[in-house]
Amino acid sequence: MIANEYKELARWAMGQALKNGCQAAKVSLNQGSSSSFELRDAKMDTLQQSAQSRMSLFLYVDGRYGTYSTNRLDKGELERFIANGIESTRFLAKDEARVLPDEARYYKGGKPDLQLLDPNLSALSPDEKVAMARAVAEEAMGKDPRIISVESSYGDGDSFSYLITSNGFEGETAGSSCSLAASVAVRGEGEARPSSYWYESSIHLDGLIREGIGTKALERTLQKIGQRKTKSGKYTMVVDPMNSARLLRPLLNAITGSALQQKNSFLLDRLGQKVGSDKLTLVDEPHLMGAPGARYFDGEGVATERRVVFEQGVLKTYYIDTYNAKKMDTEPTISGPSVLLLKTGGKDLNGLVANLEHGILVTGFNGGNCNSSTGDFSYGIEGFLVENGALTTPLAEMNVTGNMIDLWNGLAETGNDPRLDSSLRVPSLLFEGVDFSGL
Repeated sequence: MIANEYKELARWAMGQALKNGCQAAKVSLNQGSSSSFELRDAKMDTLQQSAQSRMSLFLYVDGRYGTYSTNRLDKGELERFIANGIESTRFLAKDEARVLPDEARYYKGGKPDLQLLDPNLSALSPDEKVAMARAVAEEAMGKDPRIISVESSYGDGDSFSYLITSNGFEGETAGSSCSLAASVAVRGEGEARPSSYWYESSIHLDGLIREGIGTKALERTLQKIGQRKTKSGKYTMVVDPMNSARLLRPLLNAITGSALQQKNSFLLDRLGQKVGSDKLTLVDEPHLMGAPGARYFDGEGVATERRVVFEQGVLKTYYIDTYNAKKMDTEPTISGPSVLLLKTGGKDLNGLVANLEHGILVTGFNGGNCNSSTGDFSYGIEGFLVENGALTTPLAEMNVTGNMIDLWNGLAETGNDPRLDSSLRVPSLLFEGVDFSGL
């Protein structure tokens, strides 16, 4: 956790802001460290290690609002920094919607530790980290004569934050993460050089999967050899759990306060309406122990709580922070999601594919975008043609197009295989009647 001396410094900074002209203030202090060991063909290529401390001040001055950050945490320098910030804020336009949350909405403490920090990470030596990355590479090296290169890496980090506001909030958080990854490139047909990757990550070192990463990366790469387009048309689409969250993000972006307030959302005024199929049930579980994204309060200090986002396709809530709630003259909810769980079905990815007579399995998205106002989207994809439950032609240079509301109304089945190392726990997904363009 952040040392008491730094917490005292944050309290002192808030006092300085209030004493020198702020009507309200918020101060956050963030500290963290990270390391990354990248190998090429099992030999050290890049090493990065860093540590940083940063203080951010949120100043409310005469109906105006300014944010300022610095990593120079000396009192003498901070005194000048705060004074300059206050004076600079006075030049900004007034914005009466910029206020601190109602103190009744703050997290009051007293709940059990969410187990988001692994203290053992700091005891791991550089040699041990390199050895893990090298073992990942050795799973793939020499296993196929077409291999051009094998890249592998180990990375970890920890972060600590302390937040106080002038109207009574005080809270701190701590978290850690570690990961192993592999990427393999091979000689394909002609001049093609297909490549792919695999990774595993965890909050706790003892939960990090260390085997099978290089093997999986090589397997995924070899499957790409011979990629081509197939005939344009409507297909049943299955999306694997490495990529399924990509299709959920436009829905989440459309229910944020900023998108709604700016009327830049295809889900504006759709609260309580059915916007997806019965298979679309999404729940925010912010207090899930040991889960990436778990938290008791958001960046404003507002207490989180379980909330149903979509229930059998019906939109049940928006994510509206204090500022955008004031701008829209509505009640705030919370500034953003924490841990999102899409309701799962009974089959894994292989099970969904096995029952597919004719369709496309998507294993990667390559560029594209979604129009936030209309929900119309177009994404480049790669994957496989599926015929009679078997993967046949590897696909590339194709596009999937449509509208997000139409797409999610076509959700016919969900898998049981979400990645648990993500705050978006979205399993494999099967959609009916999706437009693909190729030949």
